[in-house]
Amino acid sequence: MVDDEGANGARPIVRRLGAFEERDDWSAAGWCRVERALEVVGTRSAMVLVRELFYGGTRFDDLARRAGISEAVAARRLRQLLDDGIVERVPYREPGQRTREGYRLTDRGRALFPIVVALTRWGDTLKDDHRTGLEFVHDSCGAPLDVEVRCADGHVVDLAESAVRFTDEEFALRYKAAHRP
Repeated sequence: MVDDEGANGARPIVRRLGAFEERDDWSAAGWCRVERALEVVGTRSAMVLVRELFYGGTRFDDLARRAGISEAVAARRLRQLLDDGIVERVPYREPGQRTREGYRLTDRGRALFPIVVALTRWGDTLKDDHRTGLEFVHDSCGAPLDVEVRCADGHVVDLAESAVRFTDEEFALRYKAAHRP
């Protein structure tokens, strides 16, 4: 059992459960879901492209320009987002022009919406000289959107009530045994 207090007397941020209690026995490098998610959308350019797609952008040149990135960077990031199933290509054609391809978020990409809202809200707490900004609001009533964490049973859960565990503890223990130094 892990002591409720860390070395400095502070409670750990989340309680570790099961085999994950012994944190020093594990390295998350290479299999952590946060790490994997950041491989997909962890760059500034990827997230500002996702932001622009949420704002309704679809055309490559508009996305690159509005994101404030070069076309070369936009092309690399959009390829990555396409390969990871975050965006898909959609054909469009303006009158008198050839058919071209634009981009739109897939269901997987739209699932990033709470993250974008949370980053926007968190960004509001930064001390800077910007007096303008955007906020996501409920279209029906105009109230700002917020993000909350809920368990699968529907309970709102705050940080102090959170815990972390392996999703497949049996596999994790076999992995640990096979990779002991």
